[in-house]
Order: sequence, then C-alpha cells, then structure tokens
Amino acid sequence: MSGARRLDMLSDRWRDRVGEAVTFLAERGFTGRVGLVLGSGLGNFVDAVEDAEAIDYGDIPGYATTTVAEHTGRLVKGTAAGVPVVVMQGRLHPYEGLPAAELLLPTAVLACLGVDCALVTNAAGGLNRYYVPGDLMVIRDQIDLHWHDPLRGLLARPFAATAETTDAQAAELAAIGRIGGVPDLFDPDLARKLVAAAAETGVPMHSGTYASMYGPAYEAKAEIGMLRRIHCDAVGMSTAPETVLLKRLGVKPVGLSCITNPARETGQPELSHQDVVEVGKMVRERMARLLLAFLPKV
Repeated sequence: MSGARRLDMLSDRWRDRVGEAVTFLAERGFTGRVGLVLGSGLGNFVDAVEDAEAIDYGDIPGYATTTVAEHTGRLVKGTAAGVPVVVMQGRLHPYEGLPAAELLLPTAVLACLGVDCALVTNAAGGLNRYYVPGDLMVIRDQIDLHWHDPLRGLLARPFAATAETTDAQAAELAAIGRIGGVPDLFDPDLARKLVAAAAETGVPMHSGTYASMYGPAYEAKAEIGMLRRIHCDAVGMSTAPETVLLKRLGVKPVGLSCITNPARETGQPELSHQDVVEVGKMVRERMARLLLAFLPKV
C-alpha cells in the first residue's frame, strides 16, 4: 500500500500533522522498504547502517522529543545488508504522559513513508521462568493492558475494511457495521524468517506472548502473577499501540523482545532502567548479527 493511501486512512485532525512530517522527510530522501523501531539499549544497531543519514525528532515537524535514557530520538535512513531501511532510534512511551496522537505520530509517519514491513523491538521483563537476561523472544502475539484503543479518533473510517479484507468479508462486515478482529497481528511469515535467521547465526530465540502496560513503575508481584496466569511470557511498556497502528495501515509488523531481567512473584530484586539498558548493551552485537541476517529475507 502506498504512503499516500495510508495517509488518506487517517482522520482529518491528524492527517495534516502526519502529512507535514512525511513531506518534510520525503523531500530529504527518508524512504525505505523496511522500518525498524529500536528499544531501550538497542539503538546502536544504527552503527550497522551504511550511508546513514540522521535527523533529530525535535527537528521534524510535529514530533515530540524522547525523554527516556538510551532513546536517542533520531530517525535514520540508509541500507543494512543491502536493504533500504528507515530506523526509529528511540521511541515515545505512554508513560511519558503523551496522548495517542503525539505518541503514535512517528509510527504513522514511518508507515506513510511507504515501508512494507516493520521490525518493532523492545526491552522486556521475562515472565516465562525459562527466560534469562539477554535472551531474545520473537513476539507471537500481544496483550495490550493500556485499557483503551490506541486508534481512537485517529482513523478517518474506523470501521472500514483493511487492505487484507476480501470483498466478501467487507460486505459481511459492512452489514454489521464494523471490522472484524485481527487474527495475526504480528506477521507469521516474517516471524518464521526471524527465527530462521536466528538459527543461521546461532542466536538463541524464544517465541512468546508480550504484555504491554503503562509504566513507568515496574510491575508489582501480584501483577506479575496475573500476567503469568494469562500466559504472558514477557512484559514491557511499549510496542502494543505501535503494532496495532502499523497493522491497520497495511504495514506487516514483526516483534522482537530483549529479555532484560527475570520477573519473580516473590523475592524480586530491585530493578532500575539502567539495569535494563545494561542488558541491552550486552546483546547489541548479537542483535546486530541477527538483524543483518534477517533483513535480506524480508
């Protein structure tokens, strides 16, 4: 789907803001085939981008600037493993107090720059008892615990058919006045390719369900127990709203979590954002090796 068509899917009050940023970036050559969103401590993948050009979020019309350590707040374009990429080096988070229109504007711009697919990464706490710090997990599915629809008020036709809806499905959905659910929020084919790249490069890889919560406080022991009981394998404070928007705009998402700490219901150690960042730094080389093997498969 073209970036212009995606832009037309946005609500009137949001379309102009997103469009201004898209025009500004497109005039400067910020286009690519694959988008990447880099989470806490993982931003150094941009070192592997060839012919890289970067622009700070604060210099892009309409963008808010990041306030979280190790989220540099730049958009980078170039090629990685021969693939044209646009990289969000740092993201905005719900816990920064931003409304959805501010929080998701960079994601909407990424989609409207015309990327075909997007790899969304994050740092996450490990709920699965078999996970240890430094493990990687391809996201099979997610549970969004922000308790509101991130797309509320942002789409021109919220109940319109998506790019993947057949004519017969569209007619059926129109009859009941709404779109259906999302059977595969994360693209299963891209997930398989990510797992294959991990096998080829010797990078251990789990597959699991990611839970997204507001933060910035880390989860209480009772909340950790709840998340485990609803079969979540990892928990973080991002990714879910971005992925929903990418999918709705016709971008194929694939998700990757870096497990930074074990989450225990009893005896949980004190945790800081710096701890999360340090584990991210520990796996940077492994992440870069994995992504450079994955990108040519896309």
